[in-house]
Amino acid sequence: MMPAIVHHFSDGLYAKETFIPANTELVQHKHSYAHLSILAQGSVVVTSNDGMKIVHAPACIEIKAGEYHSVEAITNVVWYCIHATDEKDSSKVDEVLIKGV
Repeated sequence: MMPAIVHHFSDGLYAKETFIPANTELVQHKHSYAHLSILAQGSVVVTSNDGMKIVHAPACIEIKAGEYHSVEAITNVVWYCIHATDEKDSSKVDEVLIKGV
């Protein structure tokens, strides 16, 4: 089973809601700015420049600017990435958020 994504847009704010099946890892990437991620359900291993950390829901995590990070689901997970952006096109939002890094 692949991750399932739901996009949420508001004025100047975007939330990417991702259902991550157990034993699935989201690819490592980085952004040129810090942002928040919210673990709403489940348990994950977050890997970043600070190393590996096990996190259990509910939790809010700061992802630091310029740091590669990945998320591996230990259980089935609901994960939100929160970004400040004016982009409201779901087909373009990842390109806007990850470019220039």
